[in-house]
Amino acid sequence: MKTTIKITTIAILAMMMLFNAGVVAQKKKTPVRVLLVTGGHGFAREPFEALMKSLPNITVTEVKHPNALAMFRPENRASYDVVLFYDMPEAISEQEKTDFMDCLKAGKGMVIMHHAYCSYQGWPEYKTIIGGRYHQKPWTDSKGVEHPASTYKHDVRFRVKVADKKHPVTKGIKDFDIIDETYGNGSVNPGVHVLLATDEPTSTPSIAWTNRYGKSNIVTILLGHDNHAWTNPSFVKLLTQAIMWVK
Repeated sequence: MKTTIKITTIAILAMMMLFNAGVVAQKKKTPVRVLLVTGGHGFAREPFEALMKSLPNITVTEVKHPNALAMFRPENRASYDVVLFYDMPEAISEQEKTDFMDCLKAGKGMVIMHHAYCSYQGWPEYKTIIGGRYHQKPWTDSKGVEHPASTYKHDVRFRVKVADKKHPVTKGIKDFDIIDETYGNGSVNPGVHVLLATDEPTSTPSIAWTNRYGKSNIVTILLGHDNHAWTNPSFVKLLTQAIMWVK
């Protein structure tokens, strides 16, 4: 009798372990739902869509301006986990600002990619949110120092240095070379946590960082102009891990 009870107990425990393992595996398979915001800047759609489809354990739903920010309203937020910005709009209404800020207060993670660094030139708070700005016109910093307008240059081959190798966004990524568009004379807020840097003279020295705004984690990545970057394994790993970290 004792032997039978012992065997039954072991069998039950084994079944529970298998069930729990199945639950854990199921949780791991649940994809991260990304809301991709585009509009205001052109890009090569076919290879970009290939990049989005290649991101492991991630599903992407695209929304385009001028109606994209309606997805930030409370009734729409449950349909996604992370917002990926690959847009470059100029205007934003007061209602859209409110929806944007409320989304941050609700804790939605955001990834700012490449030309989204240049968005909303007339909205100062956007610079605070993403941790920096591309300046389309000459600008003056908080110390009263005047700076020229930001610059861009296509098809630059340069070395990317990992500034923080222990951060989850850059984990497993070593210094790498990339061909990409660079943004020069951009500003980066002093409170951000720098992830990637470069000595390339046509580029702003800090090219990826994290920021915190409201309840949201934010990653800004200046890389990602075209298929040279989108097929670079280090960039793909960086973008994937950025999405996973902010969710």
